[in-house]
Amino acid sequence: MVKTRIKKWITHPLTNFLGRSSTSGIILFASAICALILANSPWAEDYHYLWHQYFTIGFDDFSIRKTLHHWINDGLMAVFFFLIGLELKREIMAGELSTPKDAILPVAAGIGGMLFPALIYLAFNPAGLAKDGWGIPMATDIAFALGILFLLGKRVPLSLKVFLTALAIADDIGAVLVIAFFYTSSIDLVNLGVGVGFIALLVCSNLLGVRNTFWFGLLGIGGLWTAFLMSGIHATIAAVLAAFTIPANVKISDSQFVTNIRSLLSRFENANKNDVTLVTPEQLHILEDVRHVAKQALTPLQRLEYIMHPMVAFVVMPVFAFANAGITFPPDMFNLFLSPITLGVIFGLLGGKVIGVFGMTWVMVKLGWATLPKGTRWVHILGVGMLASVGFTMSLFITDLAFETKEFDLQAKLGILTASLIGGILGYFILRKTLDMPEDDDN
Repeated sequence: MVKTRIKKWITHPLTNFLGRSSTSGIILFASAICALILANSPWAEDYHYLWHQYFTIGFDDFSIRKTLHHWINDGLMAVFFFLIGLELKREIMAGELSTPKDAILPVAAGIGGMLFPALIYLAFNPAGLAKDGWGIPMATDIAFALGILFLLGKRVPLSLKVFLTALAIADDIGAVLVIAFFYTSSIDLVNLGVGVGFIALLVCSNLLGVRNTFWFGLLGIGGLWTAFLMSGIHATIAAVLAAFTIPANVKISDSQFVTNIRSLLSRFENANKNDVTLVTPEQLHILEDVRHVAKQALTPLQRLEYIMHPMVAFVVMPVFAFANAGITFPPDMFNLFLSPITLGVIFGLLGGKVIGVFGMTWVMVKLGWATLPKGTRWVHILGVGMLASVGFTMSLFITDLAFETKEFDLQAKLGILTASLIGGILGYFILRKTLDMPEDDDN
């Protein structure tokens, strides 16, 4: 009876909540709200003090000493970028970016959604140190954007979900390239050379058929990530490069997997049994063989992506948001909305994203190079463009790379939060009002 009640009132509701596509966005939003509350409470000083505590990893002359804030942005976020790299490789190999016909429209929309925001920002900040923030409004937060879209449930056509997903992935590729080429500090060629050596070793391991994920993790984190961190190139780039070296091939074919599993199931069915819940030694060995065969039929890339996704969605991104979204609003906060940086970010995200995504889609369709996603209208593309203006995670991340002064950092983050909130709300309501409700939908 107790177990039944626990399942009914705790286990099942929690499982359903965590299994929803929108849950990660909700948790991310909640983390940002908590950070804002703490940063404007009597505990604001303690909140900011926490992120400036130093932690050292290593020993003697071989150590890395950084603040907790840097460990989160350079270390923990590398896990986020590693997952992005895995998703990019999968999409390029067999997903929405695998063929030119499927990729051309979202890629073009993604390029437009990066180019126009940057141009609008530069129109507000054409010179000086503020100019360095041009990359901030280029980013789209894939978790937030898709989370908002999935809140609309069955009324959203699959083709529109695919379009936004592919657009966000193309945007991620652009963001990684922007970070790599434009937000990298002075380069230490020796450590860069060591990093290139580790990349070569990872590639060779893949080509030689090595499938042990621990081996790739050891070389990727202990070698490549550390070398890039010491070289001056942002360490998150190492995570993306490491992800592209993860094997994406199976060890046995589908038919061989079915044959082996059937044989093992037959052996398990005929094995000696006992009258307790524990399996017999013979059954245990058969189950281990089943696990081994299943592992051979799954690519290391997909296995890692599946394992890491919950950790990134429910740990990495919320922790990053909690550490970076905490803006302490000054008394003259409303005057900050008039600063060129804040205006550049707001109009860059809200205006630039919509113009870029909608405009490039219109151009591609009118030229006959692509067609609108099945079951969608132009107003739906407008709604997707609004959702793409939710920059949040990636925009906050680039802000940390672009600005060193607290004043500029505050102005940019204020613009990011404002634009993301407005864009998310407008995008949701535009799509909610214009998407048809399925006949079998009770809501």
